[in-house]
Amino acid sequence: MNKNRLEALTDGVLAIIITIMVLEFKVPENADFQSLIDLMPIFGIYTISFILIVVHWNNHHHLLQISKSINSKILWANHHQLFWLSIVPFATAWVGEDYSKDIPMVFYGFILLMKTIAYFILEKAIIAHHKNDDCISEILYNKFKNYITLLLYILGIGVSFFFPLIALLIYVIILFIWFIPSKKVENVVSNI
Repeated sequence: MNKNRLEALTDGVLAIIITIMVLEFKVPENADFQSLIDLMPIFGIYTISFILIVVHWNNHHHLLQISKSINSKILWANHHQLFWLSIVPFATAWVGEDYSKDIPMVFYGFILLMKTIAYFILEKAIIAHHKNDDCISEILYNKFKNYITLLLYILGIGVSFFFPLIALLIYVIILFIWFIPSKKVENVVSNI
């Protein structure tokens, strides 16, 4: 199965997700700096979510670049991750409005955890589809990075109940863990 249509669909959905997030910005009621300052929490969480979507797209792009073909399991795994990513704008808006409250931050962390699990499922589907290609399995599967990410998300969700802003800091740390793609993947992609 040709992977170009899957890449195009994913690119389109992620572009829409980013657009929906920016539409959550409301024009300030007053033309003064205080009105702009009042929007900073919304802008801050938007920035975090924007970078999160872009980092996810970069890693997804690399994932499909090293994949030689796709099958129906990969298609469904990709749709699964798009489902969770599509909820990020809602979670972002809720946290932007109530960033110091526990339940919005718990929900935000839960959505980020689920989109990460969905990404790992996609990764596993690609590895399984290319089971005769040990190189792909070796390149993609990073147990330490995957486990530390899951652990930090679970920790962040737990911390959200008591210290929502510390939980947000944990989510930003996870973002930095994934910000720079794996050197193995980069080397393979540059040789394609």
